[in-house]
Amino acid sequence: MPDASALFDQLRREPDVEAPELVAVDATDRLLLDEAAPLLAAAGPGEVVVVDDSHGALTLGAVALHGARDVRVHQDLLVGELALAANADRTGLAGAYRSLPLDGDLFAGARVVLAKAPKALDALRELTELVAAHAAPDVTLLVGGRVKHMTHGMNDVLRIGFTDVTASLARQKSRLLVARGPRGDVPSSFPRCRRDDATGLTVCAHGAAFAGTRVDDGTRALLRALDGAVPDATTALDLGCGTGVLAVALAAARPGLAVLASDQSAAAVASATATAAANGVADRVGIGRDDAAAGVPDGSVDLVVCNPPFHLGTSVVTAAADRLFVAAARVLRPGGELWTVYNNRLPHRAALRRLVGPTRVVDAGRQFTVTASRR
Repeated sequence: MPDASALFDQLRREPDVEAPELVAVDATDRLLLDEAAPLLAAAGPGEVVVVDDSHGALTLGAVALHGARDVRVHQDLLVGELALAANADRTGLAGAYRSLPLDGDLFAGARVVLAKAPKALDALRELTELVAAHAAPDVTLLVGGRVKHMTHGMNDVLRIGFTDVTASLARQKSRLLVARGPRGDVPSSFPRCRRDDATGLTVCAHGAAFAGTRVDDGTRALLRALDGAVPDATTALDLGCGTGVLAVALAAARPGLAVLASDQSAAAVASATATAAANGVADRVGIGRDDAAAGVPDGSVDLVVCNPPFHLGTSVVTAAADRLFVAAARVLRPGGELWTVYNNRLPHRAALRRLVGPTRVVDAGRQFTVTASRR
């Protein structure tokens, strides 16, 4: 068998955020590949699917170490796709896989599905529904994660779509859930939509979208302040749009405003698209999957709104927000403003002054601060 260490030593996180506690290959990747080895070796071309491969270890490991061919891959985060592509080039494995949307075609006829455990149970449920409905009758779904983040609720979700769900022994603080016997009659329940009475908006969400159909408290705080955000703006960008609540609210309140929304999450983009349609502004909100607004021209936007993430996976880091602040500074016109919200315990105000420009506090509550940074 090829040397796993020789392969994994070549893998990098770039262009994803780097931090001392973040790695390109983790114990869960290794456990998934080891436990799935006989299944991968027996699978035919196109019969292996990988979901949410962080940076390419699962996909490239399945190909190089276990002979998988024509692997189908879905990664919710665009930086994961870009890291996989770069690592495939680096290891000479470009062309060994196909990136596809999260839908029935991804899983059609699949016999082996490897997945990193998502944070949200709804994301696991959407995965379960799709695999159970579209994969081969003898499919095996292996879901891996850190033991401290695996819950009994995950077993319950998998049992919605499968008759046999078991757990592996733990190794290096990681564990797998293994599901077999798909119930082929499981209907799809995504996207889900719910009206938020406080805002009057209908929020739609796929399983992996942050906050689901709920409007999180940070977004509510920013929404309350947006009436005063650059009132003469003609263009606005919801940066890291999630389910699209901020973009849709701006479009509904300001009919003359051209609104863009971008997120690197495929689930977020699909959710924001559904939210815009549900609120009758689909023709006025341009939504795209993008890493830190890379596709938005420099100096082209009057107003950027942002509720930045502060987690990468399960790690709390500020680098993810800093990347968005840098992006906002790039796309803003001179005199334009970034309006953002963040938890009071995070040191974002100093970063905003440094990366964007003069920053003032618009609203400060017990938990969240809303600021406006002028370019």
